[in-house]
This record gives sequence, C-alpha cells and structure tokens, in this order.
Amino acid sequence: MSIASQTPDILGERQAGQDVRTQNVVACQAVANIVKSSLGPVGLDKMLVDDIGDVTITNDGATILKMLEVEHPAAKVLVELAELQDREVGDGTTSVVIIAAEFLKRANDLVRHKIHPTSIISGFRLAMREACKYIEEKLGVKVEKLGKNCLVNCAKTSMSSKLIGADSDFFANLVVDAVQAVKMTNVRGEIRYPIKGINILKAHGKSARDSYLLNGYALNTGRAAQGMPLRVAPAKIACLDFNLQKTKMQLGVQVLVTDPRELEKIRQREADMTKERIEKLLKAGANVVLTTKGIDDMALKYFVEAGAIAVRRVRKEDIRHVAKATGATLVSTFADMEGEETFDSSLLGHADEVVEERIADDDVIMIKGTKTTGAVSLILRGANDYMLDEMERALHDALSIVKRTLESNTVVAGGGAVEAALSVSLEYLATTLGSREQLAIAEFAEALLIIPKVLAVNAAKDASELVAKLRAYHHTAQTKADKRHLSSMGLDLAKGTIRNNLEAGVIEPAMSKVKIIQFATEAAITILRIDDMIKLVKDESQNDEQ
Repeated sequence: MSIASQTPDILGERQAGQDVRTQNVVACQAVANIVKSSLGPVGLDKMLVDDIGDVTITNDGATILKMLEVEHPAAKVLVELAELQDREVGDGTTSVVIIAAEFLKRANDLVRHKIHPTSIISGFRLAMREACKYIEEKLGVKVEKLGKNCLVNCAKTSMSSKLIGADSDFFANLVVDAVQAVKMTNVRGEIRYPIKGINILKAHGKSARDSYLLNGYALNTGRAAQGMPLRVAPAKIACLDFNLQKTKMQLGVQVLVTDPRELEKIRQREADMTKERIEKLLKAGANVVLTTKGIDDMALKYFVEAGAIAVRRVRKEDIRHVAKATGATLVSTFADMEGEETFDSSLLGHADEVVEERIADDDVIMIKGTKTTGAVSLILRGANDYMLDEMERALHDALSIVKRTLESNTVVAGGGAVEAALSVSLEYLATTLGSREQLAIAEFAEALLIIPKVLAVNAAKDASELVAKLRAYHHTAQTKADKRHLSSMGLDLAKGTIRNNLEAGVIEPAMSKVKIIQFATEAAITILRIDDMIKLVKDESQNDEQ
C-alpha cells in the first residue's frame, strides 16, 4: 500500500519493516566486500578509474570509499564511518567498515528470529562498553615497557598492508624521526605532536628508498624572481593573503575625469599604492614575504632591491602551517581601525633561515629553525605519480599511528589478537546474562572474529583452522592465571601459524582498536534503527501550474 493513498499530500513510495532492513544490510555488505580483500599485510590493491579517466591505485579503505560514488543512503553511513576513523585515528579505516557490516549482518539475523531491535541495540552497547574496558584493563601494554622500537613497530604494522610494506624498516624510522621532530608542549603543559607540521613533498625519479627527511618546512615553489638572494638568515617572515599587484579600482566604482592629464595621476597613484605597501612590509623588517596571491613584476623589483625573498601563490594550507610554526599572523588586509594602512613588526614570524634548494627538478623554499614548533619535510621519491600518491597515503596513516601511540601511550598486539581475545571474553560475558541481550552479545563476540578470518583468507591460509587455534589460545589465557601471557597471541600470516605478536613487533595503539569498536557499533546501531524508508517523488503537477 503506497503512502500516497493514506495521505494525499505526500507522493512517494514507502518500504517498511524487514524489507528495508535486509536492503540496508545487503548494501552495507556490498561496500564492505569491496574493501575486504585489501585488509592485512597481504591485502590486495584497488584500481579506481574516475569519470574523466584519472587512475588511483590504493589500499587505503577511506580513499577507496571516498572515490566510490555510493548511492544507497545506508551504505553512505559506512563511507562516512571510514572518513571519521581516518580523521580521528588515521588508520584502521578498512577494519572499521568490515566490522560494522558484520555487526549489521548478524543483527539482521537476530531480528529475523523475532528479537526486537531495541534488545539488540542495548546488547551491542553493553558489549561495546565491556570490550573497550577489557582492552584498556587487560590487553593494553604501556609503551615505556617496550622502548623506542615500539614506535617503529607500530609504524611498520600500519605500513605492512601498503605498497611500501617491503621497505617498512626504512620508512618506519623516517616516520618516527619525523613525528618526534615536531614534538611540542601546549599551553596546558601537555605534550602534543602536530603531524600537520610535517610537509610531504613528492618528487619523481630515483627509487622509494631514496626518500629522506629534511629539517625545515618545504614549500613547493621557488623564489618569485631570479635576482633575489638564495638564502636569508635570520628570517623574518610576513604571511599575506592578498595581491601585491597594481591596485585596480573595485568593480562598480566610477571616476569622472574632466581633464585627461588627471588620468595619468590616477594610474600613477595605483602603482604607488602597491609600492607603499611593500615599503611598509620592508620597514617592519620583513625579509621573506609569502603570499597566497600574485605579485607583479613591478612589485618584484622592490623586493630584489631590498635583498628580500618573495614567494607568490603559496598554497593556503602551507601558509597556515608556516604561520603557525614561525609565530607569524596571516594578514588579509593592511587596513587598521583608523582606515589607514599599517603593518606592525609583531605580525612577522621568525625562523633561523630561509633558503631555496633544488630537489629533483624543482626549486623548493626551505624554512629552517622555526620558532614555535619544529617543522620537518618528508621528500618522497618514486617511479611514478601513482606510486608517490600511494606512498603519501601510507605515510599519512603511519604518521597518525605513531602520533596516537605517543599520545595515548598504550599499545596492543595486532594480527587479530585483540579481536580473538574480545570474542572469547564477551562470549563468557553473554553466558552470565539471563536477559535477551545475551544473544546480541554472543553475536557481537562472533562478529569480531571477522577480522582474523579476513586476514587469514587474504593471506591464502585456512581461516577456519587458524581462527579455531587462535580462540583456543585466548580461552586458555583467560581461564588459567599462569597462562596470561598468551593473551597477545595473534596470526603470523607469512607462515600461517599462531605467534606472540607483542614479541614479534606487530602492535597497534590501543586507542585505534577502541575507536574502531566504538565507531563500528555506533554505525551499526544507526542503520539498525531504521525500519521505514520513504522515498519522496517530485510533484510534477505543481511545476505545471507555475
């Protein structure tokens, strides 16, 4: 029965109850199946070709889902879920989508068996809380116990499934050095690692192993004119967000001239205004000027004469980072409260030196020894664009993971160890409950095993056998006090056996796992709550009347 027949004002079709749920679950499964095969150290890559023929080859869950044009509204929730995980943690985007889809599938089966969605939702919420508590209390290991190697291992684990997995030793050390270089203490005395201060520049040529870390923030542009000095030290940096070109009249401004000689004066005044602005900058002591807009040739000569470096068309993002690192203020107008144009030296940022260097075939401006936070740049080398782009994505994930490890200070074993431990623990919890939630928690526990299963399948190993062995180990670890050390047993996907992943160096920040479980549960609950879908149709008759 269409909704239109009930309420004459609404035109559209309505689906209710089980049909909608099944449809939503199928859509979410389809999305998860796309990214499933890219999970783990032996995960496969995806090649995405967009409507204009641009090719992206990637293994990163968030990137894959962002590039897919997902139509189904429930499946869109999973795409947003991957983006959220990417923003909050930086890695684990594939896992979060796979787990959320599995939760949904199992919840749907329960609803089919006449269990009310509300019971399932409260069961899932309880299981989520218990799981997070269990990770923090029982599975987490403090970073101090594991030493500096711990950070390198976290970075290696994050990179293992990516294109640079083969060189993960080399890149992991680069990443750890880069994150430690931007360490800063904020106003509240907390230590923070703003990884946005790490600029990643991509340059063609050489091999991936020729990538290196530069001390200083690199801008991917050269000086605006050849006559400028190659090096300025110490540097006082002005960050501008307007044109240093001949001032043009605003649109809509009319000037009536009766005497043609006055025209020349107007032209002259337009040129002088820019000259005055530049003089103000130089008088305030600026010897490096960065602007997001253009600088014309007439204006450049003043900078050349003053021996200052001017850089035009700097990316907005870059100029913000430079301003933050050097303590400069991004200026979008010279006008002050009185309507005069002024520029104060307090708006300048400071750095030890600014130099132009040549990397591969490009000139780059390096800002070294910044005042407030450390700034470093990773210069990536590689054979082609696809490879460089994928390297950048892999490094972004690894940088985020190292940052999270340093800030949260707790790690857990990887390779399916956490999921297997939680599954065993939650199953036991389910048997202690005498309410309907028992079934939901048991299914939640079962669903977590999807991660070790998919890892084993992607590695071409026997998933059923490995997961069974893994669960047996974790059951022993949780029931016998003297076997507690077995709780970090996970999969060794190269050999197809079970090993202690803490000792093997396959580790992840505990925060990443906690967030994955929280986000996946929330997403599954959001979709599970839906039991009615009304698609509205445009009313054609109204258009005709107009």
